[in-house]
Amino acid sequence: MVDKVLGIIGGGQLGRMIALAAAHLGVKSHIFDPDPDSPAFDVASKVFNYEFDNIDAIKTFSKSLNSAVYEFENIPMNTAKTIESICPLRPSSKILAISQDRLTEKKFLVDNANVKTAEFRECNNFKDLVNAFNDFDQSAILKTRRLGYDGKGQLRINKDSNLEEIWQNLDGDKLIVEQYIHFKRELSVIIARSIDGDSKIYDCVENKHKNHILDETIAPAPNLDSKVRDSSKVIVTSIAEALNLIGLLAVELFEMDDGELLVNEIAPRPHNSGHWTMDGCITSQFEQSVRASMGWPLGSTLRNHDIVMKNLIGKEVDLVDTFINDSRYKIYIYGKKDIREDRKMGHINRIIEKNSNIFKFMS
Repeated sequence: MVDKVLGIIGGGQLGRMIALAAAHLGVKSHIFDPDPDSPAFDVASKVFNYEFDNIDAIKTFSKSLNSAVYEFENIPMNTAKTIESICPLRPSSKILAISQDRLTEKKFLVDNANVKTAEFRECNNFKDLVNAFNDFDQSAILKTRRLGYDGKGQLRINKDSNLEEIWQNLDGDKLIVEQYIHFKRELSVIIARSIDGDSKIYDCVENKHKNHILDETIAPAPNLDSKVRDSSKVIVTSIAEALNLIGLLAVELFEMDDGELLVNEIAPRPHNSGHWTMDGCITSQFEQSVRASMGWPLGSTLRNHDIVMKNLIGKEVDLVDTFINDSRYKIYIYGKKDIREDRKMGHINRIIEKNSNIFKFMS
């Protein structure tokens, strides 16, 4: 492990936590991001502060690495392929391309991974929008195909919506319309897959949102039927194998009232809903990402604690003063320069003790 270097494309909080996990394994991290205030730069061995489409800088960056990962999906494909031509990129540029486009992703999930999603329609013009809207009984979600996260790039439409006005105000015409789903709750599962095809799956968790942003993750998901748990494992394994995954993959799921699971989205990287693993598992999702990328055996995903993870959004970061003196809480602050509304500033993992109320974070 001596003198190994991992490249991380993206300098946000995920990049920061990947770099910290790499350091525990003796791996140096070189981090590439155009933002000079990137929080991951604080823990990098070397910083590459250039635009993502600066191919000359990307080539120089890649030549210094044993392997590379990315912390978000919105990377120019030419950049990803350039990295991949010089060193391993894990997960691959092929997987990245699938995850960058909601329509491509949905088609892959249904046609290649043979898993179920909400029904969807491609939408390239106003007629497509009207037809899809009617197909779904005037209850649907209109989404951009690219650049969506934390509820951005999507709009609920129903019988009271003015479709003509909505269409005129859209920025672009490459969209997807998804049937609106009345689901019981959102679950997620993270799977890691190694270079030799070995897979490790983390426990299925429940996610709770506020304003379309993840607020809390409960690990493991409470009152989860064993059939639903087993089904989640089958689904994530099918997707990972269909992708020929090397690396980490998060899968968001909708649990229906009858226990059926529908896949919402996938993310080929560490995921917000996996932060609980930092204190709840033998191997965190971040260490697992490093291991998979470097071609090393995967670590154990055994859960050693039940956890409730609470995101600190915007001024919620001030809650640290409340929790700092309580040993049940593990605090992670991301080092972002400016506090902004809806910005993830950190998170707290609460280690759940026996007979405690996991549904009330501050109990």
